[in-house]
Amino acid sequence: MGEPVRLAEIIGALSLGVDLGFGQPMEHVLRQCRLALRLAQHLDLGEEQRGVVYYTALLTNVGCHTDAHEQAKWFGDDIGLKSDKYTYGLHGARSAVAAFRRIGSGQPLLMRFRVGLSFALAGHREVDEMIDHHSAMARMLAVELGLPPTVQAAVGASYEQWDGRGWPGDLRGDSIPVAARVSQLAEFMEVAHRSGGVAEATALARKLAGTQFDPEVAEEFARAADTLLSGMDDADTWRAVIADDPVLDRPLTDEEFDTALGAVADFVDLKSPYMLGHGRAVAQLVDTAGQRVGLSDDRRTTLRRAGLAHGLGRLGVSNAIWDKPGPLGAAERERVHLQPYYTERMLRQSATLAPIGAIAGQLRERLDGSGYPHGLTGDSIGVEARTLGAADVYLAMVEPRPHRPALTPEHAATELRSEARKGRLDGDAVEAVLVAAGHRSSVRRARPAGLTVREVEVLRLLIRGLSSKQIATELVISPKTARNHIEHIYAKTGATSRVTASLFALRHGLVTDMPG
Repeated sequence: MGEPVRLAEIIGALSLGVDLGFGQPMEHVLRQCRLALRLAQHLDLGEEQRGVVYYTALLTNVGCHTDAHEQAKWFGDDIGLKSDKYTYGLHGARSAVAAFRRIGSGQPLLMRFRVGLSFALAGHREVDEMIDHHSAMARMLAVELGLPPTVQAAVGASYEQWDGRGWPGDLRGDSIPVAARVSQLAEFMEVAHRSGGVAEATALARKLAGTQFDPEVAEEFARAADTLLSGMDDADTWRAVIADDPVLDRPLTDEEFDTALGAVADFVDLKSPYMLGHGRAVAQLVDTAGQRVGLSDDRRTTLRRAGLAHGLGRLGVSNAIWDKPGPLGAAERERVHLQPYYTERMLRQSATLAPIGAIAGQLRERLDGSGYPHGLTGDSIGVEARTLGAADVYLAMVEPRPHRPALTPEHAATELRSEARKGRLDGDAVEAVLVAAGHRSSVRRARPAGLTVREVEVLRLLIRGLSSKQIATELVISPKTARNHIEHIYAKTGATSRVTASLFALRHGLVTDMPG
């Protein structure tokens, strides 16, 4: 199976997508991690604490894409919105004005007015809870990845501030884990240094000392800024960060590898309610189809992992595009065409992840050269990528999208075979995927948390982003009945939002009612 992989490599690859999701160049988070470790050493933190700093820095912003659907609904470009924090800060008039200017961005004037009115009536409460939600989701991923409780606590406090005005606002001062204080400072210092050098980073640290930042940590950074920031771009950043892993320097077992990739796939899919469960569904389908096209066990394993990882590049494209209900413009299509490239770019640094990325990077290529990003043809596209591409297309068709409802499996099969006849998809791969889809178990699992059949139907629509009124229309029930069902779902599952309800549905296989 090749070289073993370490957890830091998987999280490091994910961090490259987080960079793109914040409008930052790739390796921003990796440089943030290097700087945080340097600062931790300067502060004489022990080895265990440096390990907490390491993973906190890599995971701080990983939850920020999980409500990108809502961000795009109110503000248009969710990536532009998130990048504003480095320009305008997290508090104050400049930050508020910048956010206000983005409300309804990209919409016609009348629609912007309607979005603004809706935001004033109800949307602001939803947005107020977003940053709380981001740290909670990052902490949840830390739990899923099996990281220690100290890392979970620090990640969950990543947005707390020294003066108590952070998020969720439960901690202030020394009660905030030192790893969170160091990581947050390093995040903003990396951006300031990249844009304005040592002087700008030092000035920002001192400006926000005692409010956003721990004043002692900020002052220590300012005093030693020349040393701490020197040579940040001299080395291979990826290799330097992976080599710096101070505690968990242990290769993952195959089971741990799959568990980590699955957790990451679920988190990536949370970016859009239309993609929930897509990564796991693709991985399951290609695993069975891979056997039918004659792949060895090792190649099937790599293909299955490529199925889990193929969506990573979606983090680099705005939800204003992914969730757009109408046709995409030429510029928007070009952004979409970057997804497979981003995925491959994020995975190719690691010797173990690179073969996975090579397959995932070809899933949108087509035999006749009409695919993207490279326009490959014929034998230039590997068997694994042909199988992955067919599975991705099939599952995309039987899942709802913002511009159309889900197709029936029968309709999807007809369309998939048509693509093979036209010479775009590989006929053998298409048949393998369709046979795999048709022979998956039809035995229904027991519904978790005591959910009724109707509540599962409502849950599936809720996690797709439909309002209670839209759910009522879809199921031909009254809005009041729909709201009652939603309240019962939240009470039974313990969910508190669309995203946490989505996670519940993912974990219990309730996202779709496809065969199998």
